[in-house]
Amino acid sequence: MARSNKSMRREAAVPFILKFLATLALIMLLAPVVVVILAGLNAGDHLTFPPKGLSLRWVIAFFQSDAFLPAYLFSLVLAVITMILSTILGTTIALFLARAEFRGKQMMRAFFMAPLMLPGIVLGLALYLFYLSSGLGLVRTMPGLVIGHVLVTCPYVVGTVNAALVGFDISLEEAARSLGAKPFKTFRSITLPVISPGIVAGSVFSFIVSFGQFDVSLFLTPPDSNPLPIALYSSLRYTFEPTAAAAGIFAIFLVVVSMLITAKLTNLRKLANVNFS
Repeated sequence: MARSNKSMRREAAVPFILKFLATLALIMLLAPVVVVILAGLNAGDHLTFPPKGLSLRWVIAFFQSDAFLPAYLFSLVLAVITMILSTILGTTIALFLARAEFRGKQMMRAFFMAPLMLPGIVLGLALYLFYLSSGLGLVRTMPGLVIGHVLVTCPYVVGTVNAALVGFDISLEEAARSLGAKPFKTFRSITLPVISPGIVAGSVFSFIVSFGQFDVSLFLTPPDSNPLPIALYSSLRYTFEPTAAAAGIFAIFLVVVSMLITAKLTNLRKLANVNFS
């Protein structure tokens, strides 16, 4: 009873203006999503809002499209590959930065996080010029595109895993090693359960960012394939069919599913840690 009264006092202490601003921010974030969904379900012949009735004709057209469906699947495969590589590389970098002590550590940390601060168009152009002048054969190839996406998404994994490592008691690893556990078993049994929420969050962030990446893809996309953002951009330059909005519905659906999976996995990890302790 006392606990419920305390929580009620905390809720009452929140000023009305903060509640209003939070609600307003939520509406502003959700409004574009609602517009895209309703535009994709439009019964009319053109991309307009508000829709002229509701219909699934453009959703069906998306599955029959020779441009959007292959682009969606290409973006999905690209995002999965990027997520795997970024998770491995970003986790390794975060562990190195958290454990190693050397001069220039903060500068190296800033170097790995720099892609978050650089404009995407500048990064894409820089990679394109580097590929072009290096003679590595990466210009407008799938490996070159993957490298660009990993470069953009890896800092998200570094940041989330680094946050998970804050306050980590390294004496737990030392105790496991003193009891005869090998380094890999120590990492799998001690370190990984602690940093797994950060790894999962960083993985999902990298997946979502890669799936919607436009700037880097604009410069590095192979000529025979198009990610979904490039396909949407090319289509809307010349036509205003709601098929593009229908493709956006499935992109939103993928993001929502990714976030729900992240929340579920994170909660499971927390429960496992509580039970373990």
